[in-house]
Amino acid sequence: MSISVVIHTYNSEKYLEECLQSVSLADEVLICDMYSNDKTIEIAQKHGCKIVYHENVGFADPARNFAISQTSGDWILVVDSDEVIPKELFDYLRELINKPQPPEIVLIPRKNFVFGKAMRALYPNSILRFFKKGSVSFSDKVHCTPQILSCSELHKIDHKRQELAIVHYNYDTIDSFLSRTNKYTTLELEKLLKRNKKFSLTYTILRSFGEFIKRYILKKGFLDGIHGFILAVLLAYYEFLTYIKLWEYQKNNK
Repeated sequence: MSISVVIHTYNSEKYLEECLQSVSLADEVLICDMYSNDKTIEIAQKHGCKIVYHENVGFADPARNFAISQTSGDWILVVDSDEVIPKELFDYLRELINKPQPPEIVLIPRKNFVFGKAMRALYPNSILRFFKKGSVSFSDKVHCTPQILSCSELHKIDHKRQELAIVHYNYDTIDSFLSRTNKYTTLELEKLLKRNKKFSLTYTILRSFGEFIKRYILKKGFLDGIHGFILAVLLAYYEFLTYIKLWEYQKNNK
């Protein structure tokens, strides 16, 4: 059984070298690039990656189905360019698919690093990233759960086994959080409009406050000190900004 790694890139030179080194045991590594203008392609070529191109739509999801269709492996591991796959995880997945009746889909925990610290409030963040080719399809919308097309068995890696978690360098700086927040909340707005969601100030306040309570109290972000408090505030702001954009849109398009 062969494993193809699919990595979406756009100006991803910062972490790509470490990312590619971590998946060097794969049978194939495919880079789906959205026309980078930094050293992304140079780094990918140095590592012998297969490279395909996709229109730059601002986020990864629409490119993933196309990228997967260009792979030759039996199994697909989807990796972001700012993620690292521990050797223990890769060995675990290889052993899993060599079983007589392997699960078709695997949910993997992920350690999210924010401002240089792994955050309790964002763990285990189990995500669908490893699957038998043909069993999963990705949405063309941002932050949507992949669609399961066929699955006789789904396996979820125990989040207590942190050595098997994907390492994700999520946000390095406040500036990177804010710039991505502006882009992604606009995409979230498009999803709300398609659902005919109506703005409510009460709902907006409760949802934002609920996000803070979830991250800081329920997910024990307070154990991360000032990092945890700042992250909880920023994630609450993300929710608030999404619904304020909905208010602005509906105000201007009565």
